[in-house]
Amino acid sequence: MIRIGQGIDVHPFAQERPLILGGVRIAETNGLAGQSDADAVLHAITDALLGALGVGDIGAFFPSDDARWEGADSAIFAREALGFVTRRGFRIANLDVTVVAERPKLAPHRDTIRESIASILSIEADRVSVKATTTDHLGFLGRAEGLAAFAIVLVESR
Repeated sequence: MIRIGQGIDVHPFAQERPLILGGVRIAETNGLAGQSDADAVLHAITDALLGALGVGDIGAFFPSDDARWEGADSAIFAREALGFVTRRGFRIANLDVTVVAERPKLAPHRDTIRESIASILSIEADRVSVKATTTDHLGFLGRAEGLAAFAIVLVESR
């Protein structure tokens, strides 16, 4: 059996926070606003994994109004979602992530992010794709007010 899940996460930029994407620190400042470390990539992946199983979304398991998640490493969320996948007898076949942002340019970080995601999810890096695009300066993403991440995952029974 195979199942597909999709996840989307959007955060505005925030001063005085590190920018973390896919578990990788990209910059010391101009990170993303959020309750946890605001890693939009790992949040989208978490939602995709949970969605593939039909068990809810990241907010159901890690609500943003719960003080326990203040500043939390988003890898915790992704690993917990992976636990749901494995306990239900599935494994990740592949994962595709797209980051939509005018900045930062992700090309210099793409392989590091890909390796980090693979490590967090305990899968081979060739099962992970990380891409980036812009909105050609359209909308709030185009004005560089924030960043969006989209993830789609295929899980298959073991």
